[in-house]
Amino acid sequence: MKHLFQIVALITLIFSGTAQAQQNWDLQQCIDYALENNIQIQQQSINTDYYQNELQQAKNNRLPSLSGNLSNSFNFGRSLQYDNTYADYNSNQTGASLSANVPLWNGFRLQNSIDKADLDLRASLADLQKAKDDIKLYIAAAYLEILFAEELVQVAEDQLEVTKLQIDRTQKLVDAGSLAKGSLLEIEAQQANEELNLVNQQNSLQLAYLNLYQLLEIASPDQFKIEKPVLPVVKANGSLLNSMDVFRNAVKIRPEVKSAEYRLGSLQEQVAIAKGSLYPSLTFGADYYNEYNNKYFYSPTEENPNPGVISFGDQLKNNDRYGLGVNLSIPIFNKGQVRTQIKNAELQVLNQEYELQSTKNTLRKDIEQAYTNALASLKKYMASNKAVESTQEAFRYTEEKFNVGMVNSVEYNQSKNNLAKAKSDLAQAKYEYIFRTKILDFYNGNPLNL
Repeated sequence: MKHLFQIVALITLIFSGTAQAQQNWDLQQCIDYALENNIQIQQQSINTDYYQNELQQAKNNRLPSLSGNLSNSFNFGRSLQYDNTYADYNSNQTGASLSANVPLWNGFRLQNSIDKADLDLRASLADLQKAKDDIKLYIAAAYLEILFAEELVQVAEDQLEVTKLQIDRTQKLVDAGSLAKGSLLEIEAQQANEELNLVNQQNSLQLAYLNLYQLLEIASPDQFKIEKPVLPVVKANGSLLNSMDVFRNAVKIRPEVKSAEYRLGSLQEQVAIAKGSLYPSLTFGADYYNEYNNKYFYSPTEENPNPGVISFGDQLKNNDRYGLGVNLSIPIFNKGQVRTQIKNAELQVLNQEYELQSTKNTLRKDIEQAYTNALASLKKYMASNKAVESTQEAFRYTEEKFNVGMVNSVEYNQSKNNLAKAKSDLAQAKYEYIFRTKILDFYNGNPLNL
C-alpha cells in the first residue's frame, strides 16, 4: 500500500508539472488562441458568412422559379355548371396550379449582381484578415510589454540586492567605528525606497499580464505565464527597411487596401445594375391548372336523362389546362427613378475612390511613423547602451570609494540610481525598437514572430 501511494504521488507530480509547463505560452500560442476566441474576430467571421450566403443567393437567382397553389372553396347560390350554364346549387370546388418562370435576359443585372456579391464577399474576407492582423499586433505589443516589465523587475531586484550587500558592509564598518551610524540609516532608507520601487514594478508586470489576459479573453489566468524568447540583438550598424519600399509592397498586399478596392469594384457593379434597369427584360413562363367540383354532372342524354356526378379522375382529365409563353417588359417612364439610382450609384463610386486613397494615405503614415519610431529608438538604444557602460563604471568607482569612506551615502545612492535609470532606458529603447521593426516586417508581408 505504501508503494501504491508513492506511485500515485509520483504520477500526480508528473502531471502537475506537465500542466504547469503547458501554461507557459510563446507569442505564437497567444496569437493562435486569440484568433480562435476573440469576440471581434468571431463577429467578423459571422459577417463573412452572411456575404457568402448573399453570393449564393445571387447565383440562385439565375434558376427558374416554381410555385404551386392549392385552393378549396364553398360556393352558394347561382354557380357556373360544367356545361357553361348557371344554376342554383351549393358546391365544393378544389383547384390546384403550378407556375414556373425563367429569366432570359434583364440587362445583365443577374450577372452583375453575382459579380457585386462576389466582391462584397472578398471585401468581407479582407476585413476579417485585417481584424486578425490587428489582434496579432495587439498581442505582440502586450507580449513585449510583459517582457519589458519583467526586465524592469529584474533591474529593481538587482538594485535591491546591491543595496542589501552594501548594508552588510556598512554595518560592519559602523560596528568597527569606521563610519557613522547615519550612513547606515541612509542606506537602509534607500533600501526601503527600492523595495517600494520593486513592488511598483511587480504591479506594472501584473497590469501588463492583465492587458494580455483581456486581449486573449482568458477566464482563469492564475497560472498563465509567457515564455521569454531569444530576442534579436540590436546592432549599431543594423539596417532598417526603407519606409517607401515597405509602403510600395504593403499597398499591394495589405487587407485594408484590398477591402477598399473590392468595395470600389462592388459599387461599380452597382452602377451597372442600375443601368441594366434601362433595358427591356425577357422572361419565359409556363403554368398548369386543374380543378374538381363535387356538383359537376354529366350532360343528360336520351338513354340516361339523370346522369351522376363526373368522377374525380374524369374531371382531372377534362379540366386540366396549361400554357407556355414569353413576357417582354419594356421600361418607358418610371418618374426618373432609374436615372436617379444611376447618379447616386456613381456618387458612391466617387466617394469610395476617395476612401481608397484615404486608406492608402493612412497606411503610408502608419509605416512612416513606425519607421521614424524605430529609427529614433535605435538611436536611443545606442545612446542608452553607452550610458549604461559609463554609469556602470562610474558606479563601480563610486562604490569602491564609498567602501573606504571617500564618498558619502548620498553620492553612492545617486550613482546607483543613475545606473538603474540607464538600464531602464536601455530596456525601453530595446523593446520599442524590436516592436517597431516587427511592425515594418509585418507590413512588408513577413509573419509576426520574435
